[in-house]
Amino acid sequence: MGHDVTGIEAIRERSLLLQQIRRFFDTRGFLEVQTPCLLNHAIVDAYIDPIEVSGAQIGNGGETHQRHYLQTSPELAMKQLLACGAPSIYAIGPAFRAEERGPLHRTEFTMLEWYQVGAVESDGVRFLGEFACDLLGYSDYEVLDYRQAFLRTLKIDPIDSCLADLVTIASTCDATLASSMANDRDGILDYLMSEMVQPTLGTSQPLVLRNYPRSQAALAKGSGDDPQCAARFELFVNGIELANGYDELSDVAELVERTRLVQGKRERVGRKAIAEMPKGLLSSISECLPQCAGVALGVDRLHLLRVGGTSLDEVSLF
Repeated sequence: MGHDVTGIEAIRERSLLLQQIRRFFDTRGFLEVQTPCLLNHAIVDAYIDPIEVSGAQIGNGGETHQRHYLQTSPELAMKQLLACGAPSIYAIGPAFRAEERGPLHRTEFTMLEWYQVGAVESDGVRFLGEFACDLLGYSDYEVLDYRQAFLRTLKIDPIDSCLADLVTIASTCDATLASSMANDRDGILDYLMSEMVQPTLGTSQPLVLRNYPRSQAALAKGSGDDPQCAARFELFVNGIELANGYDELSDVAELVERTRLVQGKRERVGRKAIAEMPKGLLSSISECLPQCAGVALGVDRLHLLRVGGTSLDEVSLF
């Protein structure tokens, strides 16, 4: 019987990639951890839906809850470990997001997530840039502010400009869609980013984009050098978003308020509310979470970039 050479090559490339990832972190003193895929709470995101699982039993006592979720990221479990005193850690494992399918999206995919204890935003940006150079074979990387990316590509300040001007630019691509989002500033910014700005990012070398608008802070602290922005940063290579990072927020009151606002946004767009981490657990994590920078990166996209492909189907082993 003959062998599927293409399949064997894909297996070999994937194995080498995982070895190189682990070597990068192991030589820098990180510890690898494994986290649960199934919990009775999940990260609350306005546009990401976790997959619900009914009737599962989890925990040492086999507790049964009405809802469980396949995790969209190992973030919550990893932060529990950090709050218990873990040093810098990383995890490589499956993550799940409902209704995501396309050339760069899969319902189940492999995520690499890490937390660098003691790091602030500038440390996180530098570490991410060095990771990209090591894994993709570049000699250097670029750092650019979100404002500057828009000014360079669209000649408009995305934060200070009026919403009507942003809608006008979006209308040049899709007038109907722009009109439907005429009152949603972040929606318009996300559209302009994905359709017009992102394709220009990281075309000659990896690019780390920083200082996202404060309204898009997610779980990041406020920026240290721009009061209108958050200490959030993302990695782009050849126009593909590869990683998302934060100088991690630990203020429990702020975390609760941001979650409330995101749940409200989910409700307004017709998405189901997500069961949140119990307040007591959230408080204990927030009180004990060390200063750290956290990053989540798509391993399948990284694999795709290493082989020069255009669709995740090209690097899927199954």
